[in-house]
Amino acid sequence: MLTIGVMHKYSVFKGVFSALSGIFLVFSLQSQMTSAQTSPAGEPKVAIVLNSGDASVSLIDMQTRQVTKTVPVGKEPHHLMMTPDQKTLLIANAAGNDVVTMNPANGELTGRIPDIIDPYQIGYSPNRQWFVANGNRLNRVDIYSADGTNLKLAKSIKLGKTPSHIAFTSDSKTAFITLQDSSELAAIDLATQTVLWKMPTGHVPAGLWMTPGDQYLLIGITGEDNVQVIDWKNRKEVKRIFTGKGAHNFRPLGDKKHVFVGNRIASTISLINMQTLEKEGDITGLPSGPDDMEITPDGKTMWVTFRFAKKVGVIDIPSMKLLATIPVGRSPHGIFFYPRASWE
Repeated sequence: MLTIGVMHKYSVFKGVFSALSGIFLVFSLQSQMTSAQTSPAGEPKVAIVLNSGDASVSLIDMQTRQVTKTVPVGKEPHHLMMTPDQKTLLIANAAGNDVVTMNPANGELTGRIPDIIDPYQIGYSPNRQWFVANGNRLNRVDIYSADGTNLKLAKSIKLGKTPSHIAFTSDSKTAFITLQDSSELAAIDLATQTVLWKMPTGHVPAGLWMTPGDQYLLIGITGEDNVQVIDWKNRKEVKRIFTGKGAHNFRPLGDKKHVFVGNRIASTISLINMQTLEKEGDITGLPSGPDDMEITPDGKTMWVTFRFAKKVGVIDIPSMKLLATIPVGRSPHGIFFYPRASWE
């Protein structure tokens, strides 16, 4: 047993917006951000960035936008998440075969959970009863039962090649896993830890996002240039939303209507309307490899890791413009700060 202390449909011109579209998007986003301000009071002070190529974490003073400290954590830290009690940050070291615990407010290391094998992507089910760890290099998914502070391995499931990202149904019955090198989507019944089904996807599926009401699954098709919309209940594709080459990971705006997706190869970030299933705009002029994203509690600023540029970017959401970049370590991946905008 392991213990943890722990906008309507809108057409966008290629490349950049026209003056009219820019004005429209600014006013629309400004009106939406009011409803996105649902995080705890206060402003985040420290941005935590995982340098997967350097086995370290960069701590950034968000006011001065300077790295104040670089902390060794373990081999290949890729993804991170808060514990359900919102008190501890979990950092998954894929090649280190463990999870590091950290104070989410100041970046201080608080502990280490050994023997979580190849934890590339991790996630708790909404009801907090299950903890899932995707073994990216070992082609397996480990499912743990969770009871507050304890994790107990329930089952290891062999899947297709390179299990990547995770999404859950709101009732916590089903976990969905993208299989990057098999180009498949798998559904797992959590109660029995059995594979319900697998279906083909576009080439190299990665990020997953469930739209409100558990209606559709959005998949970032990294090997192509689109987000694939899946009716998961009937196991069929609804449409493709063309965003940019290397569509990868998602971050909701926090208004329960819009979600951003980073396009790694195109070096753009697209805004998708989850109600109309249309792209509403692109953030362009970015460094290479936009990956994970985080948004401030007021919904006005987004921080982004640029995987291929060894930088973090700060983006003004109303104007959809890059404000600043901050050098960090090699292959920056996950990013986090607290408090933050809602993930709904």
